[in-house]
Amino acid sequence: MKSWKLLIVALVVAVVTACGNGNNKESGQPASNGNNTENAGKAVEIVMLNSKGQIHEALENAAQAFMNENSNIKVNILTVPSGQSPFERASVLYSSGTPATLNMLDAGDIAKFKDKALDLSGEKWVKDLAAPNELDGATLAFPFAVEGYGLVYNKAVVEKAFGGAFDPASVKTLADLESLFQTIEKSGISPILVGGMPWSLGNHFLPLSYAAQEGGDVAAFLASLKAGEANLADNASFNGLMDTFDLMKAYNSGKKDPLSVTAENIAAAVANGTSAFTFNGNWMISQLLEVNPDGEYAFLPVPIDNAINAKSAGAIAVGATKQIFIDKSESTPEQQAAAKQFLEWFVYNETGQDFLVNKMGIIPATSNNPLEPSDSLGKSIKSYMDSGLTVSFGANYVPGDHSKVIGASMQKYLANSTDRAGLAKEIEAFWKGKE
Repeated sequence: MKSWKLLIVALVVAVVTACGNGNNKESGQPASNGNNTENAGKAVEIVMLNSKGQIHEALENAAQAFMNENSNIKVNILTVPSGQSPFERASVLYSSGTPATLNMLDAGDIAKFKDKALDLSGEKWVKDLAAPNELDGATLAFPFAVEGYGLVYNKAVVEKAFGGAFDPASVKTLADLESLFQTIEKSGISPILVGGMPWSLGNHFLPLSYAAQEGGDVAAFLASLKAGEANLADNASFNGLMDTFDLMKAYNSGKKDPLSVTAENIAAAVANGTSAFTFNGNWMISQLLEVNPDGEYAFLPVPIDNAINAKSAGAIAVGATKQIFIDKSESTPEQQAAAKQFLEWFVYNETGQDFLVNKMGIIPATSNNPLEPSDSLGKSIKSYMDSGLTVSFGANYVPGDHSKVIGASMQKYLANSTDRAGLAKEIEAFWKGKE
């Protein structure tokens, strides 16, 4: 009897030991690395942090199409909540020890995660980039989307006010813009509805003044702000841009309560034709088409009369805005390989290319994609690009808190809670001493 008891105890110990060895958390190994017998045949699971809320559904559909072709990979899409910056969301995930495998961030935030980003310099698509995308001599992120912004307008509304075709190249100065607004107002339509969103005002509109500096060297101008050497009160490009903003404020149909005007409001107004213009980017096309599927839209460059950079005249801001890095700190080699495969699918697979351009309305950053933008705003951007009428996308050079801090300063100016001198001081104070 005693020998049977000893045998039972031995068996229990063996089972417990086996179970304990199966728990890799204690040994510091990943719970599932795809290499052992237990996990053989299981799909490698990866998470993609998506910071473009308007493509959430299309991106989920793309992930499903990719998984249909690659049954050994499971892709989960995690979209940044409205009102939270991509930088903040990625930081929270890292703090909790559960970072996404693929992280889509604003271009200016990639540098903050460079110690966690996998070096992608050897990837096949690097040679097909329309423009280099390096940080400290290495390609650490995949440029997911080329985007642009300016004054978005409803073509039918403007042409009706003009009684015929409208050429955006005819508007070169502030006086030209005011004359245009007056013509539209006489037709009984609001010339413009200005959005009160901090990300639009702080990260898109104001950086036009950074891009319009002499030589168009955004980094050099920001360096002078960081060093406390730049004086915005006397800066021609800053004052020129703010002169334009003052004109936009004067004709703004939402000026009674400007901070309550949302992205949905401006899209609906332009799509419905109650306002001819707004300030925004090509990412709003899905909202426009949702309201008016038959609408045609285009971009008018924001005039900056006093800009000393001649290239900024008649040009819109264009750049590879959303960029994706692959985590190397927590993800397994198998997850990293799966993430690379997902990115490559968008570049070279016909289904992936179709999702990127036709389903998401993205202008690809790689030159090999044969598909042309199908939507009117994408086509408008492409026409400016083909004509060489683009300036740097200033938001690509700013830190993650620029949107919130400077966006709030611009909101105060929009609501007449501060004057231009006060705004200039707040911008200078934000940049001084920044790394």
